[in-house]
Amino acid sequence: MKTIKNIALAAAMLILGCACNKLLDEQPRTFYEPGFFQTEAGVQGGLTSLYRSLRLIYGLGYYYNINETGTDEYTYGWSADSNFKDADLSGAGSLTPSSCRSRDLWYMAFPTINTANGIIENAEEAKLNIQYIAEAKFFRGFYYFQLVQTFGGVPLDLGAGELKFNNQPVRESKRNTVPEVYKAIFDDLNDAVRDLPVSPRMTGTVTKTVARLVLAKAYLTYAWWLQNPKNIPTYPNCTRNSSEAATYFQNAYDTALAAINDPGPYGLQETFRDVSLGSNDRNSEILLYADHTDASEQYNESSFGWSNGNPPENFAGWMVIWNYSGDMKIRYRLGTEKEDLKTFNPVMREAVQGLGRPWTRMAPTIGALRKFTDDRDSRRDGTFTTVFRANWTKGGEKTETGIGANNIPIHNGEPVLTFLFNATEDNTINYRVSSNNDEQALIGAAIGAGEKAGRSDFVYDINHINRRVYPAVWKLGPYRTDNGTGLGSPNGASTRPFNILKFSEFYFVAAEAAVKGATGTMSAKDLLSVIVKRAGKWNYSNAAEAPVSADYGNALVADMPATIDINYILDERMREYFGDGFRWFDLVRTQTWRELAGKYKIGNSYEAPAEVTRTIEDYMYLRPIPQEQLDRLIVDDSVKAEYQNPGYPTK
Repeated sequence: MKTIKNIALAAAMLILGCACNKLLDEQPRTFYEPGFFQTEAGVQGGLTSLYRSLRLIYGLGYYYNINETGTDEYTYGWSADSNFKDADLSGAGSLTPSSCRSRDLWYMAFPTINTANGIIENAEEAKLNIQYIAEAKFFRGFYYFQLVQTFGGVPLDLGAGELKFNNQPVRESKRNTVPEVYKAIFDDLNDAVRDLPVSPRMTGTVTKTVARLVLAKAYLTYAWWLQNPKNIPTYPNCTRNSSEAATYFQNAYDTALAAINDPGPYGLQETFRDVSLGSNDRNSEILLYADHTDASEQYNESSFGWSNGNPPENFAGWMVIWNYSGDMKIRYRLGTEKEDLKTFNPVMREAVQGLGRPWTRMAPTIGALRKFTDDRDSRRDGTFTTVFRANWTKGGEKTETGIGANNIPIHNGEPVLTFLFNATEDNTINYRVSSNNDEQALIGAAIGAGEKAGRSDFVYDINHINRRVYPAVWKLGPYRTDNGTGLGSPNGASTRPFNILKFSEFYFVAAEAAVKGATGTMSAKDLLSVIVKRAGKWNYSNAAEAPVSADYGNALVADMPATIDINYILDERMREYFGDGFRWFDLVRTQTWRELAGKYKIGNSYEAPAEVTRTIEDYMYLRPIPQEQLDRLIVDDSVKAEYQNPGYPTK
């Protein structure tokens, strides 16, 4: 295993892969001096810190939340604190410069960009490996792209000149305009495409194909920004030439097609499930990930057994899991007397992909779940945990049989609770509430679940879900090989990589650009047909826990609309990338945030679902500059006010 100890601003480690066996041991540093980057060892150490930076933001549950909660995919869950309620924009909280968790990106990205600046200018001067420089340019372009999408124009000068390495404290700052930032992004990423290798120099390092995806997405996003179909304001104020948008849509299409036609070592997995299967992590469809490992707590940077939810841990998956292990209880008999009726938890916390540690911070909207009602499409099964199975014996419970729904016996390994996606307005579901004296299992009383005749498992129609009970996200669940015959360590952060970029996005980028007027050898429908066809192919059912050999791909393609539009693309993006942390960027880019997420339905606890209205103003298409950034500036209050994005307070 080739691993590199990190030498960033805090001493920590990063796993880059599992294909080699060399350890590069470097000394921890609190800052970099320019000469450090004029040696190969220094450049490699700096690059390690760039890769390690990914885990400081991707997998961080609160940053994950700000890009999902408040969209048409997610609202806040029953146990949510202000981080999640503020992001929902539905009146439960208030999104301010102090509360907005986009600040996590701001505080992580700029030190990382400065490290990239140091590598680029000093390694070029020392005539070191051009591929190292290209990796640094990729990261600089990548992070500036994340920043400009989130905040609008941001500073290119960190204190020593534009795109220059700075090693002195600075208490002043000036924001560049959006076009100026995008010019820097395009320059860096085009250089990266030119100079990066086709295959990674180490497992997980960036390549031409990886850079092409970020470049294609940047072209696409900038084209929308130029066109500005709904007149969404930007900041700092600058002119937009909408006539240039067509060129950038075409650039996005051409860049994506170039990667599809010349993918290097990357490509689509055979089935959708294979993309997110824990035992198949770091597969050829994943272009970039924030890595973790279960081989060493030192290099994982967190305990395998316990976590309190802080970076660089990967704990995003906790946010979207309801409290299945605490809320569900069923009964069993010790004897024949009434007092011999006892209760226990049939589904216990377990470190397997379908379960994990529940936090109940984020809940999917009913509207989002209704995008997954087609039983032929494997993406529901490959995204959600829809069946919760009894695992009580793994926790030491000796009971062999419990009382399930309809007073039918239930055994370890059998379904206890199932979410039904096609039971809309199903009058055969009985949502009666059990009394404490009823031999009926307690799930109806505890979580508002229902019964269907002849079934021992309780059921939930997705139109009945609420902030307390909902399908979990299987694709983000933990994967461990050390559980043995027990429950493992479900309270530890995930040791899986957090996926950031996927090869499948090339098809979506090109299709979206084609809808916006780009032309080429494949139409929008041709491109999306590849994705939809793959969605119809099954090799395993998570819900049934059994192999499946089925292919509905041609039927799904036949049902596609004759004309592809942006709304259809966004629906397909939801089915493909639900819960991946993409959604806010998708809605902001296409200027459909208010239209698609301004209202949603969900139950509060176990009550009937209600419609909730969000207040999404135009200025909110940019996140606020973090309050701490403003507080650090030694400038007049009027200058601070000008630095902040309009619509947000400066105090």
